[in-house]
Amino acid sequence: MDFIVGGVAGVGAGFFSNPFDVVKTRMQLQGELRAKGKHAVHYRNIPHAMYTIVKHDGVTALQKGLVPALWFQLVVNGVRLGIYQHADDFGLLRDEHNNTKFVNSLFFGCISGMCGGLCGSPLQLVKTQLMSYSSEKIAVGTQHAHTGMVYAMQKIYNKNGLAGLWRGAHGMMLRNSIGSAAQIASFAVCKEWMDDNNVFQQSKYMSSFMASNIGALGKTVFLTPMDVIMTRLYNQAIDANGRGVLYSGIIDCAKKITQSEGLLAFYKGIGPSYLRQAPHTVLLLVFWDMLKDLQKNIELHT
Repeated sequence: MDFIVGGVAGVGAGFFSNPFDVVKTRMQLQGELRAKGKHAVHYRNIPHAMYTIVKHDGVTALQKGLVPALWFQLVVNGVRLGIYQHADDFGLLRDEHNNTKFVNSLFFGCISGMCGGLCGSPLQLVKTQLMSYSSEKIAVGTQHAHTGMVYAMQKIYNKNGLAGLWRGAHGMMLRNSIGSAAQIASFAVCKEWMDDNNVFQQSKYMSSFMASNIGALGKTVFLTPMDVIMTRLYNQAIDANGRGVLYSGIIDCAKKITQSEGLLAFYKGIGPSYLRQAPHTVLLLVFWDMLKDLQKNIELHT
């Protein structure tokens, strides 16, 4: 049941944050392996990016990749929040006073995030490629021209087998382990401190709301560099052997970005990334708290 609760919370949050994910993906691919000033800038900032996408691709383009995005949320958050909750249920996260141990929370947030990333990697691969596909006038990165999630998965599987669907999974696992640890640990400790010190207790979920905002900030800062690398790995073209044309792996990708675009390129798209992470994290963790309370009430009355 813990896995279902986590997955449903992720789906509810994913629907509202998807447009910012589209913008983030386009901005992270813009100017790929090109020095600043040596490439066309189709997406200058968040409002301009949204306007440009709607102008050339239509308003529905802001929800590109929504289907695999929601399945991704269901799988990844079901796995990671389920594992994290199980660790809490087994007494692995708290001390004798029932306070969260920050290091333990970081550790299990990292492990659960890594497991979720492995399970959800094919969905993230397809989602990234669907989100990046656009009108030729505003195209960035490799254009894969998938017509939908099922078509994309069949196309990738027919060409490269199961290994093709998990291409770039190591990047997703590292990204998700870092993001999950930062998000969950900061949320748990901040919420606990607020509850213990009677801060933001105006309503039952006010502390969850405030703590999740802090969790979103921490996640964005630590996650964005790895997020850029993951987006590049997923979206690159592949050769006949299923190997990436531009990058051979995480280290090669990081090296080439640094050499071609500079260190600041690792924070491309941080604006839409935060605007995606903030509502997503708030909705995810507040939904998670609410659903856990609902689960407890059901168990008490059965």
